[in-house]
Amino acid sequence: LVGRGASLEAAFEAAARGLFALMVDVAAVQPRQHVAFTFQESDPELALVEWLNRLLAEARTRRLVFGRFQLRRHGERWEGEAWGEPWRPGLEPGVEVKGATLTMLAVRQDAQGWEARCVVDV
Repeated sequence: LVGRGASLEAAFEAAARGLFALMVDVAAVQPRQHVAFTFQESDPELALVEWLNRLLAEARTRRLVFGRFQLRRHGERWEGEAWGEPWRPGLEPGVEVKGATLTMLAVRQDAQGWEARCVVDV
């Protein structure tokens, strides 16, 4: 799974879209419900795994699928938001993602922006 963006947060948001795109057509997901959460992590690589796994946990707990994401970083404190809806007819389920892993975990900046990557367990 790879997310790219102009900022670290945008790369993480792109990774979240990619994660949920494995499970559903994110363009078909309506932003009917909002979820917000915070977490603490100083290491950007571990923050990526925390962000993705927290989104999966929130989706499972609430029986939602997400299609829109926003993340803000304030030092070691991260504020995440996601919008989505309950599973419904018309949302074709794809691959079930169990979680983000530490395998091939990397967060780096280059001339084009930021890249955040890891392997997900399906």
